[in-house]
Amino acid sequence: MNVLDLLSRGDAVSSAVALVLLLMSVCSWVVILWKSWLLRRAHRDVVRGTAAFWQAASMDDALQRVRAFDRDALVGPLVEATQAHAPGTLAAAGDRSQQLTRVLRDALHAVLLKLQSGQVLLATVGSTAPFVGLLGTVWGIYHALIGISGAGQVSIDKIAGPVGEALIMTAAGLTVAIPAVLAYNVLGRYIGRIEADLEGFARDLRELLLTAEQP
Repeated sequence: MNVLDLLSRGDAVSSAVALVLLLMSVCSWVVILWKSWLLRRAHRDVVRGTAAFWQAASMDDALQRVRAFDRDALVGPLVEATQAHAPGTLAAAGDRSQQLTRVLRDALHAVLLKLQSGQVLLATVGSTAPFVGLLGTVWGIYHALIGISGAGQVSIDKIAGPVGEALIMTAAGLTVAIPAVLAYNVLGRYIGRIEADLEGFARDLRELLLTAEQP
């Protein structure tokens, strides 16, 4: 028995549950493939961009070198944030150390938010897909028992078929959830590695600018 046969025998609720699981699976796999490619490229660009920065002769030259490798705008915004000036505003209040801390923190948060995109979807699919499948199972078993009770005579053959069809929903929910959970954990490790590199670069950049501006 294939999935189409199962859907054709189910009612509107069973079909809706199956379609929701299918949508969850498609969305999660799109995010998994896209994020895997993006994070692999981002990690390589961060390493190359930071190395190019420290090989530059000046800040202007460093920014140009970083932009040559920074295809996803991860390192460049940190450097650009330190060059922005808004005299006469509260953003310029305080000493230079406080200003650099504030602008680098804001730029780092924006970059990390970009890296985290898609993680919420994977976490949502991984945590809810088993329960969606369980809903389909419970609903299918309920209707199977109703049909069996209306038939009058109960036998193993009449029970095994409908109940087995309903249990497929549980297996489908787990099939959707497991890749999403695994991808969330693996991609989270990649994000954490890139985050550590960016935080280290931001800290070194702040110390460099403070030292360079001291009389």
